[in-house]
Amino acid sequence: MTSLLVATCVAAVSLATASAALAQAAPAAAAAPTISYGPAIPGICVLSLEGAVGNSTVGKYVQTRMTQIGTQVQAELTAEQTAINSAAKALDAQKGTLDQGSFDKQAADLQLRANAYQRKAQLRDREMQATQQKALGRVSQELDPVVRAAFQQSKCSLLLQRDALVIANPQMDITGAVVTGLNARITQFAFDREHLDQAMPAQAGK
Repeated sequence: MTSLLVATCVAAVSLATASAALAQAAPAAAAAPTISYGPAIPGICVLSLEGAVGNSTVGKYVQTRMTQIGTQVQAELTAEQTAINSAAKALDAQKGTLDQGSFDKQAADLQLRANAYQRKAQLRDREMQATQQKALGRVSQELDPVVRAAFQQSKCSLLLQRDALVIANPQMDITGAVVTGLNARITQFAFDREHLDQAMPAQAGK
């Protein structure tokens, strides 16, 4: 279950981000039609893992924290890219006054900076993915016992993923109970960007 929860947590945060963007851009949706449900089936329960994580306090916290870290990373990369672009424009302006050897040397140095920047941008992208995976792995650890407790308290014999169903009687849905349990268990925890450039040398020495 743990591996499933980690994957689901990642999807929940991504889904929450996309949903927030769509909510700002999309017009108001029409009211959903009224549905008449058949009787709830005893022992069969339904759970939306994405909904449980996305609506929980800790899930919203992870999303907010990931946005903060992403903003920091973007600011770092933008500053470096701007510096490289400015250096390229300055070198181009000096092309008529520099001898060929000096120009070629500075152009080669600038290309090395650009290549290093590209590698850093790729590294930061991998670090963001690793950060999200680790943070949501922590959420999944907290979520697992909450799901099991809600399963037992609701006397479930079978638990179905709600997002794989078309329609289900809401009385069979334990998502709200899972959100409540997760909120009672954890609301936030400290985490920062993973630094893969520091981890790689240590791994190389093994």
